[in-house]
Amino acid sequence: MKDKLNIAMLGHKRIPSREGGIEIVVEELSTRMIEAGNSVTCYNRSGHHVSGKEFDRGALKKYKGVKLKYVFTINHKGLAAMTSSFFGAICAAFGRYDVVHFHAEGPCAMLWFPKLFGKRCIATIHGIDWQRAKWGGFASKYIKFGEKIAAKYADEIIVLSEGVQKYFMATYGRKTVFIPNGVNRPTSRSPQMIKKKYRLAKDEYILFLGRLVPEKGITYLIEAFKRVTTDKKMVIAGGSSDTDVFMQELKKLAQGDDRIIFTGFVQGQMLEELYSNAYVYVLPSDLEGMPLSLLEAMSYENCCITSDIAECAEVVGDKAILFKKSDIDDLKEKLQYACDNPDAVKKLKDLAADFICSKYNWADVVEQTLKLYQS
Repeated sequence: MKDKLNIAMLGHKRIPSREGGIEIVVEELSTRMIEAGNSVTCYNRSGHHVSGKEFDRGALKKYKGVKLKYVFTINHKGLAAMTSSFFGAICAAFGRYDVVHFHAEGPCAMLWFPKLFGKRCIATIHGIDWQRAKWGGFASKYIKFGEKIAAKYADEIIVLSEGVQKYFMATYGRKTVFIPNGVNRPTSRSPQMIKKKYRLAKDEYILFLGRLVPEKGITYLIEAFKRVTTDKKMVIAGGSSDTDVFMQELKKLAQGDDRIIFTGFVQGQMLEELYSNAYVYVLPSDLEGMPLSLLEAMSYENCCITSDIAECAEVVGDKAILFKKSDIDDLKEKLQYACDNPDAVKKLKDLAADFICSKYNWADVVEQTLKLYQS
């Protein structure tokens, strides 16, 4: 294969975007592969931002050297990903690409098509998506079909955790390649926007930041926090992802506790300030692929409390506080412990950034991925 490659990426919503972890991964890979001298085209959705039309932006044709093409998308739950990946795969099949890189299981349902046209097809499995609570019926079956197509036809499959690696071997007898996500070392920000809008100062709040979807365990977090004796706030930052009804359920559950703040979708300076000034970051997920928000939170020197699922435990090692998955009582105890023991929290804060930034590096991720393209 050539030294410099012509690469297509699809399966994400759009770049640049923070609508989900996949979008961050695609942006990091694409822009860094451009810097290495390759050509990259990303097939973006033409539909609206999942967190509302107010976050839509003009259709860029290029971003940091990455060519952006927009494919037909039906803006409806379950159909947006399906239609955009369908048309993206057709475009990629007829394009002059050396590698077509599919992201997530659902989009992999069309992986066979560019493969039929002689393209080298790579799949990254960001998580076992058909298990996610927001999908049901046909959508769940379609996503699992995409998983089966990837297992059968992909030239290489990238997974983000050892658990998913074992799953593919046990289920399909298929070898996969473990290449985790990376993280950048950020610059911390003082609380300016968050102080003006939410009256939040440094170390005055506990933070959850991510998509508001059932498998993130946010209901456990709200129920546990309501029982914690503290004057700290609980900030729940993130937008819905085809889950508006669930967001309303969360707000109803939080009623009666004025310490709980919902910010909606955040990005840019607001997001950076929230990460920079949190007392503790919490990720109570039942299901993850490889949680980029957890990597980011630790890179901002946060003490993290996370569920003990393998995908989170593998990331944090002994540099965070774990609680039993789905266990509200245990989560309440760990939150109360953190609130009552600032010295223990500071100790984990001091260790977090160096640990996570040395363990997960985007430069290494890109190098390994390009080698896989060439192998």
